[in-house]
Amino acid sequence: MTFGQSRFDTLTRALERVYQRDSLPGLSVVLVNEKKIIYQHSFGYANIEQQIKYSAKSIQNIGSVSKTFAALALLKAVELGYFDLDTDINAILPFKVVNPNAPTSRMTVRHLANHTSGIIDNPSIFYDTYQFDTTLAAYSSVAYAKLKKLGFNQRVRDCSLGRFMYDYLNDRGQYYAKENFGLDAAGRSSSYSNIGSALAAYLVEIKSGMSYADFTRQYIFRPLHMRQTSWFLNAKRLKRYAHPYDDNFSALPFYHLITYPDGGLRTNTADLSKYLIALIKGYQGGEKLLKRSSYSTMFTPQFAKESPPKGIRLTTRNKGIFWNLYVNGTIGHDGDDPGVSSFLFFNPKTGLGGVFLSNKYVADKKSITDLLMQFTSMP
Repeated sequence: MTFGQSRFDTLTRALERVYQRDSLPGLSVVLVNEKKIIYQHSFGYANIEQQIKYSAKSIQNIGSVSKTFAALALLKAVELGYFDLDTDINAILPFKVVNPNAPTSRMTVRHLANHTSGIIDNPSIFYDTYQFDTTLAAYSSVAYAKLKKLGFNQRVRDCSLGRFMYDYLNDRGQYYAKENFGLDAAGRSSSYSNIGSALAAYLVEIKSGMSYADFTRQYIFRPLHMRQTSWFLNAKRLKRYAHPYDDNFSALPFYHLITYPDGGLRTNTADLSKYLIALIKGYQGGEKLLKRSSYSTMFTPQFAKESPPKGIRLTTRNKGIFWNLYVNGTIGHDGDDPGVSSFLFFNPKTGLGGVFLSNKYVADKKSITDLLMQFTSMP
């Protein structure tokens, strides 16, 4: 299943127009089938100041596309017998989590994975969990000041994933508040939750006895030979990192996330192509990372059309286990963070998929995502 060269050329020209119109510092796009990369092109710069070109090997944060790895990790944990998707999280956690607005509500692993747990991202706390490294590389103080005005003030001290979960969710924790929870019982309302997603990863840590970073390295990155993929900043790799930029091409400081499983993965389109190929093979019945039944569970719609939870519009998408199941038939996830835009998806009918990364936050990715979905909708 391949594209003709003329279609590749048309795609490149269309992407070039988007790259110029949206004033992107850098952009990398890869398309794959179930066997290999069928298209790859990059534009612009990973580092404008040093004139380092953006390439398929440029490493950057991928934002919430990171949550798709949590989906695989959860299903692998189920396969290993640690818990099942309908296990009460309080049967796993070393501390109690109770929604004070719905105290009799029972939260399960599945609720975390489809964003209906009742745990929400309190903006007065969540944005402060971003930890900026102002010593690693040069950055614009003006651009950083703009981030601070948006709430990224780093007032939450750096700590382990488990420590933050206790402090945020347990009534004895330092950052606990009723505003950390929604008003409805688990399963009744949909509210996209980064912290709830990271809590799901923490459950894997507890039952596996290893960090979530080590767990994903053992069960995903190593089997797929994703050698440029990691969760934390590494000064030795600095020249390989795409620098994050704001709308004015001003460099932002590098940062990491306390709740890193929800959006902190650092990788590139070269490694993500391997991941995407494995997902397409898994959907088609391959079992390199998970059993066939686990893939089926991961991509099964979680919400019935007759009775969806409040807050979700099934006219645009349903939810799998963390994955978005779009009404046009594709399966994917997007990502956004300061200096980050990303999208990864595949089309089950054609067996084609794609990914793009850019080192700038793009408020409206539709021009890129629609273009890639269009090209992968045709065999």
